[in-house]
Amino acid sequence: MGRRVLIVDDQFGIRILLNEVLQREGYETFQAANGPQALDIVNKYPPDLVLLDMKIPGMDGIEILKRMKQIDQNIRIIIMTAYGELDMIQEARDLGALTHFAKPFDIDDIRKAVRENILV
Repeated sequence: MGRRVLIVDDQFGIRILLNEVLQREGYETFQAANGPQALDIVNKYPPDLVLLDMKIPGMDGIEILKRMKQIDQNIRIIIMTAYGELDMIQEARDLGALTHFAKPFDIDDIRKAVRENILV
């Protein structure tokens, strides 16, 4: 496959879990713990899909999403949130997020969403 997935989450355990699962599925994965790291990866190694946490210290998920869309208007983003904040979810969708997952999520649901939303 070789499709690129960027995982953006400040929680190390979630990044590692998603990284392992998606690599086993055949994806090339990149990880970022914060906004600047994520934007640097998007510039250097444009991903086919981004899994983006909404609550990240420093630069929140909405700001990261906006900046990613400035770099690549067609970038495909799935958001994750532990908070279920409907306003934030709606704003992210208005900005172009494909779908969202509430944490804790079912890893099989994430795997399926990546498979369905990654460009082929």
